[in-house]
Amino acid sequence: MNDQLINKSTNQHSLNTVIKVENLSKQYRLGSVSTGTISHDINRWWHYILGKEDPYLQIGETNDRSQKGESDYVWALKNINFEVKHGEVLGIIGRNGAGKSTLLKILSRTTAPTTGSVKIKGRVASLLEVGTGFHPELSGRENIYLNGAILGMTKREINRKFDEIVDFAGVERYIDTPVKRYSSGMYVRLAFAVAAHLEPEILIVDEVLAVGDSEFQKKCLGKIKDVSDREGRTVLFVSHNMAAVKQLCTKGMVLRNGFFAFYGSQYEAVSYYQNAHQTNSCYIHEGEMKDAPGNELIRILRFDVKPLIGDIISISSGIVIDLEYYNHKTATNLDVTFELKTSEEVIVFHHGTFVAKENSSRRGLYRVCAKLPPHLLNAGTYLFNLIFGENQRHLLHMEEDFVSFQVMNESIGYNSNILPGVIRPDIQYDITIPVHVF
Repeated sequence: MNDQLINKSTNQHSLNTVIKVENLSKQYRLGSVSTGTISHDINRWWHYILGKEDPYLQIGETNDRSQKGESDYVWALKNINFEVKHGEVLGIIGRNGAGKSTLLKILSRTTAPTTGSVKIKGRVASLLEVGTGFHPELSGRENIYLNGAILGMTKREINRKFDEIVDFAGVERYIDTPVKRYSSGMYVRLAFAVAAHLEPEILIVDEVLAVGDSEFQKKCLGKIKDVSDREGRTVLFVSHNMAAVKQLCTKGMVLRNGFFAFYGSQYEAVSYYQNAHQTNSCYIHEGEMKDAPGNELIRILRFDVKPLIGDIISISSGIVIDLEYYNHKTATNLDVTFELKTSEEVIVFHHGTFVAKENSSRRGLYRVCAKLPPHLLNAGTYLFNLIFGENQRHLLHMEEDFVSFQVMNESIGYNSNILPGVIRPDIQYDITIPVHVF
């Protein structure tokens, strides 16, 4: 009896899983197709005949673009394992080069893994780049039918969806025009409409939606939500927009340099990604001046973000920012701008001041301090860009994401999802209570 219950539970679990990735890895040789040389291909073939491991799998390096490697072989993905259940919306996040697009190409079967396996149940529609799956010489109408046929749909099924696809894409006037004459925006509109409306069990969407205008992006995000919530289909969604990931997804996965870094709820994944890549809330340069951040004109020696009141930056603490930098530009008007943004790239403010007027700048150490009042920022993670200029027109130097810090919610702790919005003002309300009840 217990064995039957276990087998039944196992079968239900397997039926509920629509994507299963096991020990997935993808290796590339930089600058080459295949292994690049005949000798390498023969060597690889000979090891295969003898039943031995591919020798070039042992020399691959981590795909870290910030470091110069010694091997021509890199792992775009390495030992990736995860499952996606029916109806889930999985947000895949990570920095550029983390392996997100490579993973989607493998899941879409446009490229093969080097090692490991991918098991998928159901039809897959992919939107990886502008015009994926479109034939440039065919019209928009012909490409709709072509893509539907590739998905295994009958002509009657495509006819039933055709008007809805054209209306959503907004390209009715050009539907019989070859798509090679479409703009990038028209391309992505029609490509998304086809992928979302031809009823695939699994929809894979890359950051390609960034090509469309803001109105169309909102339309696409709404359609993705409908596909998952109302139609119960599975969606894999890659985006750098953390707000969209938190809004649309039910699960989140973080990739870093081709490795699996985190898997959990969308909120946990976004928080992990943001915390893993944040800089310190205080920078102090130690060492020679020439090694400090900056250039031959500006060298940043210290930038500190701390609470105005108390020991922890919170909604009610206020903030003090303290900057010290060495200036080499003389006899001019100098300005510095502090640009604060959220972890979701929303600009909170862009504000600066002159540190030298009437062409009075001198060579030497400058210090700029400023205060942000309490009850201004909501709980969450924030980053500062520093912009140094001349006459408020010419850029001398800029440091992006130079420091980051967290604003705590004193009563609940850090959680940027407690209340929406960027600001959290302390608003005083006057309330009139009715004297008589009618």
